[in-house]
This record gives sequence, C-alpha cells and structure tokens, in this order.
Amino acid sequence: MRLAVWSGPRNLSTALMYAFANRVDFSAVDEPFYAAYLKLSGLKHPMVQEILASQTQDPAEVVKALLAPIGASHRHMYHKHMTQHMIPGIPRDWMREVENVFLIRHPMRVVASFARKYQNPTLADLGFLQQESLFEGLRAQGQTPLVIDSADILLNPERALRRLCAALGLGFDPAMLSWPAGGMSCDGIWAAHWYGAVHRSTGFSAAEAEPLPDLPDHLKALADQAMPAYDALAQFCLRP
Repeated sequence: MRLAVWSGPRNLSTALMYAFANRVDFSAVDEPFYAAYLKLSGLKHPMVQEILASQTQDPAEVVKALLAPIGASHRHMYHKHMTQHMIPGIPRDWMREVENVFLIRHPMRVVASFARKYQNPTLADLGFLQQESLFEGLRAQGQTPLVIDSADILLNPERALRRLCAALGLGFDPAMLSWPAGGMSCDGIWAAHWYGAVHRSTGFSAAEAEPLPDLPDHLKALADQAMPAYDALAQFCLRP
C-alpha cells in the first residue's frame, strides 16, 4: 500500500507519520514536494536553502519516486503531504494510484499554532482550501478518501487508529502508539525548525481539553475564512 496522508501545517501530521513509521511494515517519506513547492512559489520559508538542497525540485521526479516499487524491507509506504504544497505545476493525477487520507484540525487551533512559528500567515499558507480542492477532485473521480480529525486521535489514540487501520484494511499495530524521543530517520531537514514538540514526545499528546484559543482580530478572520473548507471535510470524518 502507498498511503498518502494530506494535511495542513500544525495538524498532528508529524506525530501520525511517526505512528505509521514505527510499524515494522511501513517506511515513510516526509513532505516530498516541499522543495518543488518552494522553487515554484519563490517563497522564503525558514531554512529555504537547506530544503532546496535536500530534495529534488522537479515535481515529476517526486511523483516517479512516490510510485516506484516499495523496497523489499517494507510492505507499505507512508507519504506525509502538505496540501498547501499542491500549487499549479505540482501534478495531481498520480493521486488516483494511492490510498488517500485527509487529516483535519479546527482552524482556530491551526492558526494559533502556525502564527507562533510563521509571521503574517495567509489562507494559502494554511492549506484548508487546497485540502478541500484535493478531496473534491478525488471524489469527482469516484474515490471517497478517508477523513480523520486530529482531535479524535488525541482523545483516544488507540481507538482512532484502530478505526483508521480497519478502514484501510490494515491490522492495528500497538507500536503506533509510541516512538523513541528525538526524531526519526524519515524527518525532512526542516525538522530542526518545526518538529521540536514532537521530537520531545514519545507518543501522542493529551486531548485538547482547553477551549478554542482566543485570537486577535486578524487571525480570527483568517480562521473564519478556513472554516467552510474544514466543515466540508468534517462531515466525512471517521468517528471512533
């Protein structure tokens, strides 16, 4: 199985990658289109030069690698994708050839977390509209991808991951619930900037029991713009 998981930033995506990468039957690749996205967009993200040097910048080469035969040491491959990377120039037709899962999180929480790491975020940076577009594109081709909410994973990781694995036709592996602190070999070079919390972790964090964060007006407006896209996918969510 080639499992492509589509998320925006600050959305439990690295922890979920670690959960699957910790299985003996999975290998993982971290944000394979990141360098191509930066090259095409011209954006100056943190560590931009290091990222451009660490990956191929050719989207066609990325697709070729994603669809290449999976190595003999693993039966399955996990792709961690950021939906905001899928700009014009990044192909989408290959998505029909993989299993697709969409990981969502409430926009208020995403905006609050992202704004702590990235100044003056825009709606395009957050990936919500792109996530809905990718989802609807697959539905138009007859595939209804799975959707899972990060809040449900944090509320009860084992229950949520059992449900996800069952929906994928996979057996659940208890190794998905914990991992060694300090990162994994699948991490992209940008982990030094973005992955501090998950590198300190050895499993999923506690459920988000606190109320939705208070945001200044400009960030609240950004979250409000993202809500329709979040709601559109939430109606398809797997519920533990």
